Amino acid sequence: MKERVMHKPLVTCLLILMLLPVSARAAQILEQFENRVSTFTLDNGLTLLVIERHRAPVASFVTFVDVGGVNEPQGHSGIAHFSEHMAFKGTTSIGTTDWRAEKALLSKVDAAYRKWLQAKYRSGIDRDRLEELRKTFEDLKEQAKEFVVPNAFAKIIERNGGTDLNAGTSKDYTMYFCSLPANRAELWFSLESDRLMNPVFREFFTEKEVVLEERRQRVDSDPIGRMVEELLSMAYAAHPYGTPTIGWQSDIVATTRQDMRAFYEAHYVPENITIAVAGDVDPEQIRKLAETYFGPMADLDPQLELITKEPQQGGERSFIQKGPNQPVFMEAYHSVDQLHKDAKPLELLADILARGRISRLYNSLVDRQGLAQTVQAFNGFPGDKYPGLFLIYAVPHQDVSLSKLIDALHQELRDIRENGVTQEELDRAKTRIRADLIRSLKSNLGLARKLAKAEAQTGDWRWVFSSLDEFAQVDVQDIKRVARKYLRPANRTAGRMIYQDGPEGDQ
Repeated sequence: MKERVMHKPLVTCLLILMLLPVSARAAQILEQFENRVSTFTLDNGLTLLVIERHRAPVASFVTFVDVGGVNEPQGHSGIAHFSEHMAFKGTTSIGTTDWRAEKALLSKVDAAYRKWLQAKYRSGIDRDRLEELRKTFEDLKEQAKEFVVPNAFAKIIERNGGTDLNAGTSKDYTMYFCSLPANRAELWFSLESDRLMNPVFREFFTEKEVVLEERRQRVDSDPIGRMVEELLSMAYAAHPYGTPTIGWQSDIVATTRQDMRAFYEAHYVPENITIAVAGDVDPEQIRKLAETYFGPMADLDPQLELITKEPQQGGERSFIQKGPNQPVFMEAYHSVDQLHKDAKPLELLADILARGRISRLYNSLVDRQGLAQTVQAFNGFPGDKYPGLFLIYAVPHQDVSLSKLIDALHQELRDIRENGVTQEELDRAKTRIRADLIRSLKSNLGLARKLAKAEAQTGDWRWVFSSLDEFAQVDVQDIKRVARKYLRPANRTAGRMIYQDGPEGDQ
């Protein structure tokens, strides 16, 4: 087991961060933080971070799993997000009144669903026979509910003073988290290890309907959701960033409990898991709890990550959607992953373009010309573990055509490509990014989430702070260079949402 234990006040670090200029070397910042961070790696490969913060008798617990939408097998898009939902449905000992009887019935439910699904996609199937198969499945599903103790996992957390119990899935990772009184640390380790090692995926088909409804609300019934989905699918011809994290409807319907178990067993292995605990805790005690509860996890190799590389885009791509809502414009440019040397200049460029009322695009398109209601820019969408997109989003004022807004937007981008930005604009952006980091570290939960992600994706939690030094090294010429390299028409995918009855050329 690798081990590193350090001690000193963490709050001092945050005060120093507030006072130091962005150009301060990473070593000056890390010196304070390292004294309160301990890292351990269990024999099975699971990584543990402990961040001491003895300001209140509470602690936050984060489980970061290095698996997301990019890791899904073809035909099962959305399974990473679906797996996150199922993690709250209990285990062989939590959430059931009789696991042995429930297990036998769940096998029958699974078999009935497979029969119905196969018949559903078979041409020439008799409708009466199809309905018979569906009814058999539905009846068995209802019977299985008799063994379920609803929300058992969440109720245990809540009874013990827990808060912030939640999870999230992205293209790059899945994260589970909650906060508890510090003296309930062992309870958390017991519960979390149980749900990682003994998942049941009960209420699978009921939760599938929840996921399908989530898709209907976020995408099918949301014009912006539909627009983003089409933008991504058009921008990415090969890389899985082009597939929606929530999944395609047909894939969600087709996924079975066996498919989910296979996905889970391939990716929810110790080497893919990083746990961060931040708060009023003792590192040695937390290490022992981790060994006791997570040590028994089988030391399995994670599935080899073979992610298709996106070929270089050969020319501008565009699409038009129609809807009953106001016009919207989006455009995306292929950019880089978070460890690329151009990632920091691109993030600063996004800040300069559209962060706040004094940003380039807001000042020009919203205030001076009165063309837009809102304009935003982001780098690293929909993920940044692999090369993502630089996204720009704009909504015109009423009676302003999209074409006029787009022309003005592209004029601003040309100006930056040709003339660059000012030192004052760059300094403001660096200051805002430093402030963002400070704010994210004020809570135990924010701290644990930030450090867990850095440790898992870069191999070192210190990257959270050393990246500040990378921002500090960016100059105005770097901003101009990346603008010219990436924000060019041939690298662009653009989408227009126009009013249902409006003429396409004037929206």
